[in-house]
Amino acid sequence: MRILHVFKTYLPDTHGGVEHVIRQMCLATKGFGIDHRILTLSKHPVPERVEVDGIPIRRIKQDLDLASTGLSLSAFRVFAEETRAVDLIHFHFPWPFMDVLQLAIRPGKPYVVSYHSDIVKQRHLLKLYSPLMHGFLGKAARVIAATEPYRRSSPTLQRLGSKVRVIPYGLDPASYPEADPQRMASWRGRLGPRYLLFVGVLRYYKGLHLLLEALQGLDYPLAIVGDGPEGEALRAQCERLGLKNCHFLGRQSEEDLAALYAGCESFVFPSHLRSEAFGMALLEAAMYGKPMLSCEIGSGMSEINLNGRTGIGVPPEPAALREALMTLWEDAELRTRYGQAARARFEAHFRSEIMASKLIEVYREALA
Repeated sequence: MRILHVFKTYLPDTHGGVEHVIRQMCLATKGFGIDHRILTLSKHPVPERVEVDGIPIRRIKQDLDLASTGLSLSAFRVFAEETRAVDLIHFHFPWPFMDVLQLAIRPGKPYVVSYHSDIVKQRHLLKLYSPLMHGFLGKAARVIAATEPYRRSSPTLQRLGSKVRVIPYGLDPASYPEADPQRMASWRGRLGPRYLLFVGVLRYYKGLHLLLEALQGLDYPLAIVGDGPEGEALRAQCERLGLKNCHFLGRQSEEDLAALYAGCESFVFPSHLRSEAFGMALLEAAMYGKPMLSCEIGSGMSEINLNGRTGIGVPPEPAALREALMTLWEDAELRTRYGQAARARFEAHFRSEIMASKLIEVYREALA
């Protein structure tokens, strides 16, 4: 079975994003006779073809970015070429341009859609895009949602009825490096013996501005791993609030990330908008057996972090975040209990082989 994944910008070293989901999907299923390839846009597609984890990636030159939607003239030709060589197309939503590609080329191959999130930021343009979107999703053989709560709470998914399949994302612990004790000691020497950790791209919906406000006056060490468009504003906010213990670490290697996850005391993930439909970094924290603090916004985060069992879930408000931070910081027994429950829930529901079996079933349904 040959599958073509289509996504707007595939950056293999991005942690916690759709790229990481696609990587885990490909790795988990390629041992079952499935040949994956990825088609994506890039501002600098040199070389055009690369291979990551044994997965071929073809990158198309992005000509324009309009309302966070990458556009490319050459994509029409390349999409037609790539779809001729596969049995099934796996689109990753949202990216309105892929709807246009499918409508214009009509490759005659069945397709499934991973519905990663509702469109939140461009809600005014959504009114114009809605007819195309509903037509595109309506013709998909299957639409995949990551959690049942998100399926129930998304108006778009509700319209699709029985076409939707719920497949939680999964991780393979073996695809991560072991945490090196020397690296862990080095980070603790830099950050302190106790520190909070956040991992992710610094985007508008991550809620870090709420977390920083909640930390004012607490002086808890916070390690922020990742970069992104909100980085400069967040650093300025730290200055205004007088926060002296926030460490913006930028991107880190796989080895250092493993050490940071393993060495942190609690994991904080304050995403406050439904653009955060799941939270792969939150799932990584569960894999490492860490107590978690996240916001309750009706998304998949509430499926990973069960309030009062694996961590604390709060409304996306600084006061609620502050109270939860203090609770976790001051109660070692509670942290241990939450961390153990988080790892147990990961083992039971979120391992990659569980995702793989359900994904293969959807592929077979689509081809049938």
